[in-house]
Amino acid sequence: MTATVKYDQVEVGQEIPAVDYHVRRLNLVMYAGASGDFNQIHWNERFAKMVGLPDVIAHGMFTMAQAGRFVTDWAGDPGAVIDFGVRFSSMVVVPDDDQGATISVSGVVEEKLGDKRVVIGLTAKTGDARVLSKARAVVQLS
Repeated sequence: MTATVKYDQVEVGQEIPAVDYHVRRLNLVMYAGASGDFNQIHWNERFAKMVGLPDVIAHGMFTMAQAGRFVTDWAGDPGAVIDFGVRFSSMVVVPDDDQGATISVSGVVEEKLGDKRVVIGLTAKTGDARVLSKARAVVQLS
């Protein structure tokens, strides 16, 4: 596959509209199984509160994966992502109700590099809290 976004069609400062990713406890249990991270803070409300958390929280890597999903969906090809990194800045609290939590991810083209590559700056929030900082991806466009 190759990226469906064309290098010549993007400009520095171009915004990539936000996408909302809904997170429920079931998603965390499924992620725990896939990742092998069964830390109780990600599924056991009693334990999470006992260690001082407000409730069960999403895995940091689960949150990062949603930002990665945002980039690959935008590019049209998961293989187009050359580099991807974030810092974790806040927790995604996932209540045990029908609503769960929402991670909203948006982006902006920060730089056009040579060889049809672009740097995408990402913003990931839950409510008003920014959950990832210094989130960047380098994407190979067509």
